[in-house]
Amino acid sequence: MSIIDNQYPNYINGDWVLGAKAQPNVNPSDVADVVGLYSQADVAQTEAAIDAAYDAFPAWSTSTIQRRFDILDAVGSAILARKDEFGRLLSREEGKPLAEGIGEAARAGYIFKFFAGEALRIEGQHLGSVRPGVDIDVTREPLGVIGMITPWNFPIAIPAWKIAPALAFGNCVVLKPADIVPGCAWEIAKLLHEAGLPKGVFNLVMGRGSVVGETIVNSPKVTAISFTGSVATGRSIGAKSFATGKKVQLEMGGKNPLVVLDDAALPVAVDVALNGSFFSTGQRCTASSRLIVTEGIHDKFVEALAEKLQALKIDHALKAGTEMGPAASEAQLEQDLNYVEIARQEGGKVVCGGERLNRDTEGFYLSPALITETAPAMRINREEVFGPVASVVRVKTYEEALAVANDTEFGLSSGICTSSLKYATHFKRHAQAGMVMINLPTAGVDYHVPFGGRKGSSYGPREQGRYAAEFYTTVKTTYQAAP
Repeated sequence: MSIIDNQYPNYINGDWVLGAKAQPNVNPSDVADVVGLYSQADVAQTEAAIDAAYDAFPAWSTSTIQRRFDILDAVGSAILARKDEFGRLLSREEGKPLAEGIGEAARAGYIFKFFAGEALRIEGQHLGSVRPGVDIDVTREPLGVIGMITPWNFPIAIPAWKIAPALAFGNCVVLKPADIVPGCAWEIAKLLHEAGLPKGVFNLVMGRGSVVGETIVNSPKVTAISFTGSVATGRSIGAKSFATGKKVQLEMGGKNPLVVLDDAALPVAVDVALNGSFFSTGQRCTASSRLIVTEGIHDKFVEALAEKLQALKIDHALKAGTEMGPAASEAQLEQDLNYVEIARQEGGKVVCGGERLNRDTEGFYLSPALITETAPAMRINREEVFGPVASVVRVKTYEEALAVANDTEFGLSSGICTSSLKYATHFKRHAQAGMVMINLPTAGVDYHVPFGGRKGSSYGPREQGRYAAEFYTTVKTTYQAAP
């Protein structure tokens, strides 16, 4: 059994190790429901995990691509076979409705299977030289120990899309999941263990960022850091990583716009906004938290969207029919409520929502908020809320809408609803974002294509798909004299 003394232990060098203390993993839909007690690693245990990964790297980095494929494919198959179980766990610890939880678990399984295949497809080049009698090989090699720090909003998908490529390309891993949702990451660790991954290749250390995260970032044995989380923490990690020569990949905030033009199909635009702004309780870095609407459709759009929001079923994540679950934590709920009040004070009109809700179980429930009469300079349009709160900016023309959409320090995802090929094509080229959605929600991406943004949203190579090799490998150029 992996559970020790009713605790879920850390996973270090192939062994299950209790931390100095444990923290309850609490269900945000029902605070009386404790998912489990999860160990908290201290500095010494985190250093032991890093040492284990460092020592395991020489053998793992030169292991056969077939071995890597077999292990990753087995984990992917196991996740898919148990997606309902893992989806239920995800919904208990994070608060997504059960259908979303199961969907995310399935996605994690497909990610592992995709990168199992990528282990077999590591590419290089053989080139001729400008000099006679010289051959050139360009090859990709693993980096070393990768430190990973993951957020709470996608507790199985984001760890999967970091772990799987790292292992596929021959790296070793030390993972610190968000401390309020350790359960899914723990299950991945168990599956890797059961699949026969050698000791030390993957390590799970749970705990506070100020302890575990800082130790990982500051360690000279960690070659690279992949982080997803807040802007402030990401920038701090970036600065520390640069100072110690680490390769770094940062996925941070978003204040994503959805432009709705007069020629948009109203039902499509409303459904796109509903999904992109409010599903997953708005707790997605790709959520369309700014709705930029031209004046000819503005009033009809607001009325129709408000009607849809008021009809949403907000309840326990595991209850049948729930369409939106709770905020993931008390702290996140308070942040959501604070921003609604800030918007009011700045002159915004709360058309609906923005109130704490009571349900049969005590949880962090909030009615989805739609705020109109806002201006681009307001804080509600500048700062990431990370909840079911969307602001509406009224504009006159497409040109003004594009300017407002790009008027942000972020650049992750950007969307437009229009029936005009002219405007869709222009927006695709001129939206200052890493991902553009046309008549689709800004949130919701595939696992086999690159994910990432521009400006303050992202730093470093893209995640996911074949582009993951840009971060998890380094390029070597070899010159050889012909015999």
